[in-house]
Amino acid sequence: MTNVEDRMTDAPWHDTSLAIDERVDALVAEMTLEEKLAQLYGVWVGASDDGGDVAPHQHDLDDAVDLDELLPSGLGQLTRQFGTAPVDAALGALSLARTQQRIVAANRFGIPAVAHEECLAGFAAWGATAYPVPLSWGATFDPGLVERMARRIGDDMRSVGVHQGLAPVLDVVRDARWGRVEETIGEDPYLVATVGSAYVRGLESSGVVATLKHFVGYSASRAGRNLAPVSVGGRELADVLLPPFEMAIREGGARSVMNSYTDLDGVPSAADRSLLTGLLRDTWGFDGTVVADYFAIAFLKLLHGTAATWAEAAGAALAAGIDVELPTVKTFGEPLRRAVEQGVVDPSLVDTALRRVLRQKGQLGLLDADWSALPPALAGADVDRLDRLRGTIDLDPAGNRALARELAERAIVLVRNDGTLPLAAPGVIAVVGPNLDDPYAMLGCYSFPAHVVSQHPGVALGIRVPTLLEALRDEFPASEIRWAIGTSVDGGETDDIADAAALAASADVVILALGDRAGLFGRGTSGEGCDAESLELPGAQQQLVDAVLDTGTPAVLALLAGRPYALGRASREAAGIAQAFFAGEEGAPALAGVLSGRINPSGRLPVSIPATAGSQPTTYLAPPLARANDVSNVDPTPAYAFGHGLGYSPLVWDAFDADVAETGTDGAVTVRLRVRNAGDRAGTEIVQLYLHDPVASVVRPVQRLIGFARVELEPEASAAVSFTVPADLASFTGRDGRRIVEPGDVVLSAGRSSTEMPFAHTVRLTGPVREVDHTRRLHPDVSIAVTAAAASVTG
Repeated sequence: MTNVEDRMTDAPWHDTSLAIDERVDALVAEMTLEEKLAQLYGVWVGASDDGGDVAPHQHDLDDAVDLDELLPSGLGQLTRQFGTAPVDAALGALSLARTQQRIVAANRFGIPAVAHEECLAGFAAWGATAYPVPLSWGATFDPGLVERMARRIGDDMRSVGVHQGLAPVLDVVRDARWGRVEETIGEDPYLVATVGSAYVRGLESSGVVATLKHFVGYSASRAGRNLAPVSVGGRELADVLLPPFEMAIREGGARSVMNSYTDLDGVPSAADRSLLTGLLRDTWGFDGTVVADYFAIAFLKLLHGTAATWAEAAGAALAAGIDVELPTVKTFGEPLRRAVEQGVVDPSLVDTALRRVLRQKGQLGLLDADWSALPPALAGADVDRLDRLRGTIDLDPAGNRALARELAERAIVLVRNDGTLPLAAPGVIAVVGPNLDDPYAMLGCYSFPAHVVSQHPGVALGIRVPTLLEALRDEFPASEIRWAIGTSVDGGETDDIADAAALAASADVVILALGDRAGLFGRGTSGEGCDAESLELPGAQQQLVDAVLDTGTPAVLALLAGRPYALGRASREAAGIAQAFFAGEEGAPALAGVLSGRINPSGRLPVSIPATAGSQPTTYLAPPLARANDVSNVDPTPAYAFGHGLGYSPLVWDAFDADVAETGTDGAVTVRLRVRNAGDRAGTEIVQLYLHDPVASVVRPVQRLIGFARVELEPEASAAVSFTVPADLASFTGRDGRRIVEPGDVVLSAGRSSTEMPFAHTVRLTGPVREVDHTRRLHPDVSIAVTAAAASVTG
């Protein structure tokens, strides 16, 4: 394989001694309109050779792409060469390299394409590590661990020639019925922002472009229905939905943003200039690329009805600020060319988008004269011997699996425990439920097996994914384990429930393996296009739970799911509840370890568990009238609140104090407490800091997370934890749309969850109303000083 041809290696755009903008300007000046437009779209070849959709309305837009006709003008992006069908990693890398060679040879400037892939729960490629889904990342309250995971994902992608990852999802959960809850980090904007920004830093540190999605409001769709309209006010948009994107751009260094499919109050995001240019670029200073969510530009005509032709759709998206049409060329090709030539679309819009795209290609080294199509993983390989090449690239090495297990172990939330857990080698364990022996029960919708392999019958998963039944047998070798499915995930069958209950009655303890099956567009109970009418457990699972509880055998619910569900009487009567949000390929051993006590659980709920199935939409981030009150008969109080989680170590909190009772609207206050591990094993506390604004000029949520500290303590050790809180964190969007800090009392509470707050401190903010903007402070300063147990110190 060869490098870029010599014919233009002395051109200024190849000269790395020049500033990137000079190189880009020189290149733009030489390009024809067709060559310019070619850099603004991707192609997706063979995306649906089995007939299964992997994107919304893909079947409506399945236009044939003639590469021989397109490539002489160049190509902006290659869509999912690894993520469309099961392919050996080494052969996929070679195929991508040869495609890039073809692209470079065909266009007169020798410019390769940006190759992008999904990477929401790991690199979406056959044989690549399936990590826990983002909802599990949120449950860890551990941004550093998520950053390490993202770096590994990025390293794997870059090693085989991929440049851009379509993650993370920064949508804040507003309605848990939405199918894509599993893809989110949680229902709190600060948690989503901090964990999401950590993922961005990890991916970007590998050299892979992180893509923030979906900008913005997708998760607030009416009734939680996918792509449904969004009717949020400007204040909810500014104070709840936008902060994660703000932080990920400012602190994460994200270089790409993807628009949301939905409309905001009647304006589709793909055509919203105030959003994609006014806010994102002019106010926040974002200088990366904006890429269209798959087919989102065409949807302006097909679904939204705001464009009558493909050319109108293209012009609206380009004017709004979208730079690249994905996944394949539809509107930015011939329709846009004609519109520009006819004077309907301003050609300067094309040049503006083009410069962003080429600047990013320059940053990635794709304009360099010595760029090579051969990725690092194929360096030194005999690429002409496919038989020897197959199987030579391992995308799921031991280090990846170890990190996947660590993340799964920290993500599992022990929700309830009446003392039955941890299990001390019971004589007979009954395992009951539809998810007891299904590897897919561990995997989210955007894992490669669930996303792609499930559409290819007979093809192996590509990775080892132990089931819960396997993991329990390994975890409890001295126990007799009996099992019965009882019912399917969502089929509603009840004929076998009585037999499953009888099995449970004969055991010392029963583990109920319940939850979801991830899928796409109605092929699952969780995932894109798999929205729920209510938060009742799917199918007949609640009947199974009730029948098992009726036996009197201590029952532990093991929830393998993509969203929280109302659990009926189990919320009060189950011996234990362990929540695993699609915990990945190592999720089952991690869950079994929590049940046995080998792992001391430290996960916390990133979303509330509802008490009733029909109280949606609701989140903890609610004002007084959105909570239980005397003017409505619907009580949305959750069974288990955001931030809740138990462990096996008694962790004692005391010595709470603060440095001041009054500070200016430009000042700060420090609150401190001590956490002590009074147990005989290491344990972890997640100290959460909440802010309450009792009186404000606009309605405010009762509590709002503004900081947290993950405190890990050996037996008898203690830690002094302090939060220095700038007044900026009390800011909100005022009546006139400006972000302000108001004088008055605010209450800072240290909590184990959003409802369990043993300590609080009221501080009075004094002085004038102060306006702040996107440069405001976003975090408290957190300090953790650990003091070892006396025996450890003296010994």
